[in-house]
Amino acid sequence: MAELTPKHVFDYFGQINRVPRPSKHEEQMIAYLEQFAKDHSLAFRTDAAGNVLISKPATAGYEGRPGVVLQAHMDMVCEKVSTLDFDFNTQPIETYVDGDWMRAKGTTLGADDGIGIAMALAALTDDTLQHGPLEALFTRDEETGLSGAEAIEPGFMQGKYLINLDSEDEGEIFVGCAGGAGTTIRFAYGREAIPEGYVVLKLSVDGLTGGHSGDDINKMRANANKVLARFLHQTWQTLDARLLDLRGGNLHNAIPRDASAVIAVPAAAKEQVRVAYNVFAAEVADEFHVQEPNAKFVLESDEPTDAAPRMAINSQVARNVIWALQAVHNGVLEMSQDIAGLVETSSNLASVRTEDGEIVIVTSQRSSTPSSLRNMCQTIAATFELAGATTEIGDGYPGWKPNMQSQLLKISVETYRQLFGKEPVVRAIHAGLECGLFSEKYPDLDMVSVGPTLRGVHSPDERLLIPTVQMVWDHLVAILKHIC
Repeated sequence: MAELTPKHVFDYFGQINRVPRPSKHEEQMIAYLEQFAKDHSLAFRTDAAGNVLISKPATAGYEGRPGVVLQAHMDMVCEKVSTLDFDFNTQPIETYVDGDWMRAKGTTLGADDGIGIAMALAALTDDTLQHGPLEALFTRDEETGLSGAEAIEPGFMQGKYLINLDSEDEGEIFVGCAGGAGTTIRFAYGREAIPEGYVVLKLSVDGLTGGHSGDDINKMRANANKVLARFLHQTWQTLDARLLDLRGGNLHNAIPRDASAVIAVPAAAKEQVRVAYNVFAAEVADEFHVQEPNAKFVLESDEPTDAAPRMAINSQVARNVIWALQAVHNGVLEMSQDIAGLVETSSNLASVRTEDGEIVIVTSQRSSTPSSLRNMCQTIAATFELAGATTEIGDGYPGWKPNMQSQLLKISVETYRQLFGKEPVVRAIHAGLECGLFSEKYPDLDMVSVGPTLRGVHSPDERLLIPTVQMVWDHLVAILKHIC
């Protein structure tokens, strides 16, 4: 880390990755930012929601320039490989350099959006920069609902321009994003005895690529919940099977990488199930041979750990759950009619959990068109309601409508062209950015979003392309200097 450039950006990123910051548990990060402001004699404010705003006066001679807000979110997605014992609430992220990439050891890297925080902190402490009044806004809980940005009150920040530092492709300037909402599904169930002569098996799918449920939804990656539901649906059509437990995925904004089910089948059919699962695994591996080279399918006996009788989920409820999971839409629904290659509407079957008396399923829907977002949510809800579930559609968050006449966009494009001798790509993203919420509270705020290249975001494969950090930093410095 000490050898990477820009040095002060990577120094701050290293500090940030020693501060635990799971979504909704950002207290240590808030304390770190407040102490940072005190240590550097910078004014700061923390609102009731826990958002932190740090201010820096204009450079001499730039006092009359419009104010700029640099914005990043504090929290990170906490995903790890299933074999790693790691506590995101207490342990630092362990990073390493792999060629031009920075990675973490078995966990998400936290560059989403730790590298954005690091750039904002570097700008606040770099006295060589030329800029007007500068503010850095650090928001809470972006990853699980954007609740920090939603709680921002009018007047909390003063800048005319806002640069969001939460994008994931150097050379691309984002000017719009999708809105989103979540649909939660609940199946109530009772338990019943497993018939005599049955054996209990555990099926698992693991090692899938996963990724961001918005930005990666068009990459044709396998969804572990959908994959496992396919085999259960196939099995239930040929055997009198029972379901004891079903679970997969962790986060609403991540494509699930693993899933498991505990089932009971007649002892005489055990070998039949084993063979069928091997055949199924080969078929799925062939379907996803490019996207999922590390997929792993395991079937094993699941013997009881005590003398208590094993109980199955009510047969009719189990059947309804399996049929609904087989039927429900997952992935891209519609592509944009206005922007080539942009996903307009999608849904992600994010997580399934067996709890006491309930199977709880969480899904997330995204769209750049509000009416399509409502339709997608209603489609998901209707599918599960037909199977007897209760559903709840969350309030969601708004999209960010592109402003192609933006003065900040013009400056960003011109400075990029001058720095690198090529045109940046100007585009919208099929993911949630906090800019949509800011535009509701600050309708005249002029915004763009930039960031270094990240891949594998929201998964343990998250990685940061190191040379692009310097490029984005140079671009940011030029934007700040040329805002007039």
